[in-house]
Amino acid sequence: MVFPKERIIRILEHESHMLPVKEFAVLDINAEHLGVPAGFLMENAGRAVAEVVSERYGAKRRIAVVCGPGNNGGDGFVAARHLKDRNRVSILVAKPIERIHSDIARDAFEAVKDLVVQAEGADLSGYDVIVDAVLGTGVSGRIQEPYSKLIDRINESGAEVVSVDVPSGFGGDMMVHPDLTVTFHDVKEGMTEANSGDIVVKDIGIPTEAAQFVGPGEFAYYPLPAPESHKGDNGRVLIVGGGPFTGAPALAAMGAYRIKVDLVRIAVPERAFVPVASYSPNFIVHELSGRSHLNKKDVREVEDLLPWSDAMLIGPGLGEDKEAMEAVRDIIVRCDKPLVIDADAVQAVSKEMSVLKGKRGILTPHAGEFKRLTGIPLPKDPEAKAPLAMELAKATGMTVLLKGRVDVIACADRVKFNRTGNAGMTVGGTGDVLAGIATGLLARGLAPFDAARLAAFVSGTAGDMALQEMGYGFLATDVAERIPRAVRAFIDRFLYV
Repeated sequence: MVFPKERIIRILEHESHMLPVKEFAVLDINAEHLGVPAGFLMENAGRAVAEVVSERYGAKRRIAVVCGPGNNGGDGFVAARHLKDRNRVSILVAKPIERIHSDIARDAFEAVKDLVVQAEGADLSGYDVIVDAVLGTGVSGRIQEPYSKLIDRINESGAEVVSVDVPSGFGGDMMVHPDLTVTFHDVKEGMTEANSGDIVVKDIGIPTEAAQFVGPGEFAYYPLPAPESHKGDNGRVLIVGGGPFTGAPALAAMGAYRIKVDLVRIAVPERAFVPVASYSPNFIVHELSGRSHLNKKDVREVEDLLPWSDAMLIGPGLGEDKEAMEAVRDIIVRCDKPLVIDADAVQAVSKEMSVLKGKRGILTPHAGEFKRLTGIPLPKDPEAKAPLAMELAKATGMTVLLKGRVDVIACADRVKFNRTGNAGMTVGGTGDVLAGIATGLLARGLAPFDAARLAAFVSGTAGDMALQEMGYGFLATDVAERIPRAVRAFIDRFLYV
């Protein structure tokens, strides 16, 4: 595999490329984290809808704004407020007012509550325009009552229909078929003229940084355990490492456990077996045939463990013995699971990049390892690193988590930056914890890019918590222990959606 040594890439800001629907929840939450109030975005969204409706249909229209209990409904309440002075506006609510989910949507409702009419059994056929603000992004599967009935009635109304952000039911088993959709920030993945009518994109004030930097919005991808799940349902991780260094695979295992996987198996050479097994009773440790380092005989043993796992991490603590490097490459070739290639395994891959052909996962180089992989010394500026990381991702088919003061997370066509973390994380072992987190998220079913960016944010946040509590003298184990708190600090908003 040849990595291009000289190539200039221009990354265009605001380039439209149809982001996944869930990505817009990420943007909203990251914008709020950056200091942009959610109410500001809702006000801009509702006003934008009203402007488009007025431009398209004029004034003195009879307009029904059909609102759900979420923020999409809140956008509808704001739109109704802006439309009511020049039109006859009625608001129909899908659920009782006390079921409105958020404070900002409730505040928006208070300004227009005198316009509310009973949704149950209301005749929609007499309206000129229906604004569909029932359901927003994130819907999947079967649409339940009362939404399914409302969607049918909107479709059968004969009125002009304008959907807010996405047609209600988009992604589910039934949906509104609008004449026009006013969507925000960018077109959502899967939207077409056939399913969304005319599509108008409106800027509602989401800052560029919300898309450039990872933040709490990335937790939209965090897989909450199902209440009825059993042991093993929430991820099984296989870690191949150890030999000269025994702490690294143990720290990686702690990272995987703390991000919430159910089971971790650690395969290590003989000399590392007792030290690693003694670190924690939570570890399931397999003693390989190699005495001091990974060898060719171990390849088959690891291959036998792979069917049990959902994702594999290879590299932490292996050392750079020649036979170990050959074994690493053989294991990667035989691996049919998502994998994270970290630490000494990056060195092994740099000698023979072709072993990555057809693989799916994450490479985690620091600056020195990046140079060994590509022959290119990295610039200091994170934005200058981005096109180089994207080129490596494109050349290998892997997501690249380029570690640094500001981490660069790149796949072939996307890049984000992570600025959590601090100088105290130069202590040995924090990279192993990060690799464990990323592997745990892969095992939970996240795509490599999503696993890498969430892992970087969680690891850095846990490190920042350690710094705040302990000063710069904290250890990698302190970072691992704070992962659940780092998750809890941001996950609550997703628990009941």
